[in-house]
Amino acid sequence: MFVEMFQLLFTIVSIEAVLILTLGFGTPARRVVVKLLDLSKQGRAPLVAKTVAATMLVLFGSVMFSTIQIHTRVSDSGGVANSTDQVMFANCLLEAFLMGTVLFLAMVIDRMHYYTRELQITRRNLEIAVNKGKTGA
Repeated sequence: MFVEMFQLLFTIVSIEAVLILTLGFGTPARRVVVKLLDLSKQGRAPLVAKTVAATMLVLFGSVMFSTIQIHTRVSDSGGVANSTDQVMFANCLLEAFLMGTVLFLAMVIDRMHYYTRELQITRRNLEIAVNKGKTGA
């Protein structure tokens, strides 16, 4: 069970990293990514994205709570952890880290998309103002 979830989370992190790199550099793929993100913010897609993010946030909190429980159980037993607790603690830490990374990168993608759109609008308005200034002068 853990392996499939970790593979899914690593895949999501990789896809998000590629999207961030694509948005960060002015490549031809950037226009396609911006158009796809524009389309994904229409209709019911924002509601679905917020629901998935809220679910991941609740799972993140649950995993953090489990991690804290394991840590307190080990602390109460004198600081000696058995091998099961060590494996469970490592899995919980990895799961929490990946979920937190997915949520953080999703916020970064959202902000980069917003600023990319604002930059395009500002450039377009600047070109219009320069063209009006040339024809008016």
